[in-house]
Amino acid sequence: MWIGMDSDLRTDDHVRGPNEAELVVVYADFTCPYCALAHARLTQLAAELPVRRVFRHLALKTKHPRAVALGCAAEAAGLQGAFWPFHDAVYADQGRIDDPHLWELARRLGLDVDRFEADRRSSAVIERVQRDTKEAVLAGAMTTPTFFANGKPDQARYHEVVHNE
Repeated sequence: MWIGMDSDLRTDDHVRGPNEAELVVVYADFTCPYCALAHARLTQLAAELPVRRVFRHLALKTKHPRAVALGCAAEAAGLQGAFWPFHDAVYADQGRIDDPHLWELARRLGLDVDRFEADRRSSAVIERVQRDTKEAVLAGAMTTPTFFANGKPDQARYHEVVHNE
């Protein structure tokens, strides 16, 4: 499976960054501290190292019991046009990931909280998170975050960006 080419973008992908920049697909989990670090570094480096970043879920309950729930919450926020603000807020404060904190975040983002709650528990949203996770595993993602560039896993990119190696 080739990932990381424009032709492989899906209509429901979450994409951020300039169209002309290199496409990097990041499989990540909202409970992963390394994913939060990678997000912070990519954000800091955006001006000097612009990338067109695609977020896809690699949410495994075996790694963290809230992984799937947070992925579904992000997708529910996305259905109201707030995927990236939700994404950024969760990574900025990973210590506040229980339901009451998610409801408060939804309110702060101006979301309809009742719709947010219904959407995050819907079969369509759960299937979206599961689809991304299954695709990640089939593509060879073994850990979070996993970067794909030019259609192939590129963990060297992770170490270069996050650890300045």
